[in-house]
Amino acid sequence: MDYSSYASSFSWRYGRKELRELFSEQERRRLWRQVWVALATSQAKSGLITAEELADIKAHAHEIDIDAAIAIESEIGHDLMAEITVFARQAPVGGGKIHLGATSMDIEDNVETYRIRRAIAMIGASLDELLMSFSEAIRRHADLVCMAFTHLQPAEPTTLGHRLAVYAQDLLVDSLNLRVAYEGMTAKGMRGAVGTSASYTLLLDGTGRTPLEQEREVLGTFGLRSAEISTQTYPRKLDYMLLSALAGVGASLSKFAADLRILSSPGFGELFEPFGAKQVGSSAMPFKRNPIMAERIGSLARLLPGFADAAWNNAATNFLERTLDDSANRRTIIPEALLCTDEIIRLARRIIDGMRVETRRIADNLRVYGPFSGTEAVMMRAVKAGGNRQELHEVIRETAMKAWSALADGGENPLPHLLADDEHLRRYLDPAEIRTLLDPSHHIGDAPARARRLADKIDAMDPFPQMAVTI
Repeated sequence: MDYSSYASSFSWRYGRKELRELFSEQERRRLWRQVWVALATSQAKSGLITAEELADIKAHAHEIDIDAAIAIESEIGHDLMAEITVFARQAPVGGGKIHLGATSMDIEDNVETYRIRRAIAMIGASLDELLMSFSEAIRRHADLVCMAFTHLQPAEPTTLGHRLAVYAQDLLVDSLNLRVAYEGMTAKGMRGAVGTSASYTLLLDGTGRTPLEQEREVLGTFGLRSAEISTQTYPRKLDYMLLSALAGVGASLSKFAADLRILSSPGFGELFEPFGAKQVGSSAMPFKRNPIMAERIGSLARLLPGFADAAWNNAATNFLERTLDDSANRRTIIPEALLCTDEIIRLARRIIDGMRVETRRIADNLRVYGPFSGTEAVMMRAVKAGGNRQELHEVIRETAMKAWSALADGGENPLPHLLADDEHLRRYLDPAEIRTLLDPSHHIGDAPARARRLADKIDAMDPFPQMAVTI
């Protein structure tokens, strides 16, 4: 790592080492050469390349010299041709047959498809692990009653397990979308300049072999398959599908992280991300315990819709059989979108696995705000006992407003006491029954059962598909 020159934070700070290596320039060129080897191997079967030429190409395939290639590129302005030139010089016997019949994107796009699918498989496996962590947390807290909030105001009780299931359900949708993107990421294939296989048809004429056979042999080396139609590139719509799926993961985890930040603020104090014994929260305020992992998730996730937007434009404006105005940004948006998603998934797993649940504060907040949720039950039970619905509604409303005023003044919630002592209500309900109806633990419906069913769904899902790495 050269720290004296600008480098993307994704080059060293964010995302796992294996992904950074996969999208390194070294690996890119190694894979280019593996495509040339696979093409030469197939063409040797067609009699277009001799055994000696093929052996020479294979023998020098690992002699990558990026500096030499960059020096040539500075003169000719074409990175792939520069790599061909270096490779051909290293292989004096077979070098003249490298890239026979191919166009640049026969090499570059197939390599990119291979790298992208490997990266999706890694990220998909990490998402599986995150979902399993959520499943464990959902089951652990399925019955822990807490206040729910709508409009950032106290609403009715829920359970912590049910709240966690909300995030997990979103992630299940993301997992499905990511699987669709993985399965749909088809290669360009070996089809020449505009996707017609014209050059290969000419080369293979009289050999008894077809361009389709050659393509299947080359792609088979990489575990890839192609769509029926391509141009000079694979459809750029596939990039948009992928980056949209990644942006979806970002949206789900950004909501999770934002909610955690709210719930860890002093007014709530219910949930906290893990905080290391030697971790520093602030350079100026030693007491601070800032939710930096959740904040980092939110910060990184904001990049993902922008990456997807660039991919949309690439797909929408890749005129006719191909234009080059997608090339420069794809070098950034694809690897960085994948690395960004990898980082926020790993951060989210660290949070959910180490999340601190303050049950005392949850109980305090429930005691303060929970009784309001039982007012409808009190009204309905009193009406069933013979009361007038409209009159009871006004009685309970006025009483609830008094209780809110008491809370605003810093007192305890007097609602159970006020309603239990109300003469109008006592005509229809026993005070003990009123207090029971105001107990928030009686107003969570089927939240625990629903949360557990969602956890069951996570536990039963098939593992994310994985690629066999053979090259």
